[in-house]
Amino acid sequence: MVTEREKMIAGQPYEPADPELKTMRLRARQLMKTFNNEDDASKRSDLLKEWLGATGNHLHMEQPFYCDYGTNIYVGENFYANFNQTFLDVCEIHIGDNVMIGPNCQLLTPLHPLDPIERNSGVEYGAPIRLGNNVWLAGGVTILPGVTLGDNVVVGAGSVVTKSFPDNVVLAGNPAKVIKTIS
Repeated sequence: MVTEREKMIAGQPYEPADPELKTMRLRARQLMKTFNNEDDASKRSDLLKEWLGATGNHLHMEQPFYCDYGTNIYVGENFYANFNQTFLDVCEIHIGDNVMIGPNCQLLTPLHPLDPIERNSGVEYGAPIRLGNNVWLAGGVTILPGVTLGDNVVVGAGSVVTKSFPDNVVLAGNPAKVIKTIS
């Protein structure tokens, strides 16, 4: 039988009140509290290496950091995230190597049904997010569910990325659009 957790990660409708998922979210909140109150940057990095789904050896994330689970976040080598990150990871979030994320960014995988009756039932679903290598998200960027960004992508401050984009582009706006190619 497929568990609610398996349905969630697969992007299928799932019940977030499932006891296993509630326990996992509670653990994440305890780890967030530890992370967000730790002054030692190396201890914070060590905690992320133990907590997240996978990480490279070199990562640095400022405080505060918020997520649903943490275990569905996969971070490559040489990762930096500035202050006040929210990574809602009901589906997997894959972040490549040499990625920089500015302050106040959101990577959001959850979705809710459009039909109000279905939405009010509490059922949720999601779609994964993938950031390629050498990506830079400037401050205040929001990445919506299902988005894949290729390698060498730059996203301007305050942009809302609603769809996927290929390698070597600069994006800006709400919704984000290509404003320049990188050669």
